Amino acid sequence: MKLLYKSVLSFTASLLVLTACSSKNKDKSQAATPATSKPLDTVALLAYNPKNADKKIDEVMQELHRTRAFNGNVLVAKKGKIVYENAIGWADYLHRDSLRIGSQFELASVTKTMTSTGILMLMERGKLKLDDDVKKFFPDFPYDGVTIRLLLTHRSGMMNYVYFIDDIYRSQHLNQKKGLTNMEAMKMIADNKPRPFNVPNKRFLYNNSNFMVLGSIIEKVSGQSYAQFMKENVFIPASMLHTAVYSKAVYDKIPVHVVGHDRGQWKYSVAQNFLDGPVGDKGIYSTVKDLFLFDRALRAGILLKQATLDSAYVPRNPMLHGHFSYGYGWRTFTAPGEQVIYHTGWWHGFRHIYLRDMKHDITIVLLSNLANGSLLKLDDLFKAAGMPIVRKSAYNGNGDTSDD
Repeated sequence: MKLLYKSVLSFTASLLVLTACSSKNKDKSQAATPATSKPLDTVALLAYNPKNADKKIDEVMQELHRTRAFNGNVLVAKKGKIVYENAIGWADYLHRDSLRIGSQFELASVTKTMTSTGILMLMERGKLKLDDDVKKFFPDFPYDGVTIRLLLTHRSGMMNYVYFIDDIYRSQHLNQKKGLTNMEAMKMIADNKPRPFNVPNKRFLYNNSNFMVLGSIIEKVSGQSYAQFMKENVFIPASMLHTAVYSKAVYDKIPVHVVGHDRGQWKYSVAQNFLDGPVGDKGIYSTVKDLFLFDRALRAGILLKQATLDSAYVPRNPMLHGHFSYGYGWRTFTAPGEQVIYHTGWWHGFRHIYLRDMKHDITIVLLSNLANGSLLKLDDLFKAAGMPIVRKSAYNGNGDTSDD
């Protein structure tokens, strides 16, 4: 009887321990649970037969290649079905390496759409609030009144860290081959206290500093590197298996075969340097197919709740030219009965545009590694795809697209 009693006590104690461990694990997994756990059917989504390629879109893209020197990868999807994809030109002109449809490109500022997704995830989980001041996470941050919301909407008034840090590296003859981490960039800002452009919330001023700081906040709040957090919470849940964060602070050589070519000329192939270390404003490498999956994951509620997404797509700055604004990490194009959520990218020889027509459910991904003006001439592509004409050139100047 005593033996039985001891056995029951032992079993009960073990059960309590297991329950406690399970509860802890449940809490931990709960923090990482997306809005819905139903995975994407990637086999169906990525199915594509070149014989069924949209002929009108193909004509437009071939003409863009011939007359405007477009060099890059393209994907167009309608209502969740790929109607056209192609890899056009060189991945690395010097070595005559051709692009492949699965080639990974440095996304430049298209990265901002995923950084904002990470921040909004942390908000949904109660880890931060959009009106939290940056000083809550970085007490030595030299500016007052800069909130997460202002960073998301480019209204912080901060200086551009790219130019500020570049000046320090050049004047002090620092090692430009080794990448700078986000925490090192934040410390340089704290130590040097560079003069801001504006007081917070005065006006919209597109600026990479905003999203570099947001990337740093993700690291502080999550206790993980930006790369690991994005992998676990965005890339894997969205089935983006060919997407990663590559920082020069971690990699001596970025492990992709696509080289950026600047100034619209093949001879200006760009080697990554210390400015390819900070991430959040840039630093994510991906493919046209994975960006399509990102679109589907957002639409399916896998990453964020619909109410959160709706708030991210609201234009939160005065309209430029009556149509263009910026929400939480997304550019917006608004016309009567039309809504296109998109982002552009421009960094070290890469130039992109990623568009999501919310009304007609059309997704266009254009990733280019020859930075020229070809992506400013897309009216015919928009018409062929059946979506509103979004003219990038309509909002040039006044700091809106600088360092995009």
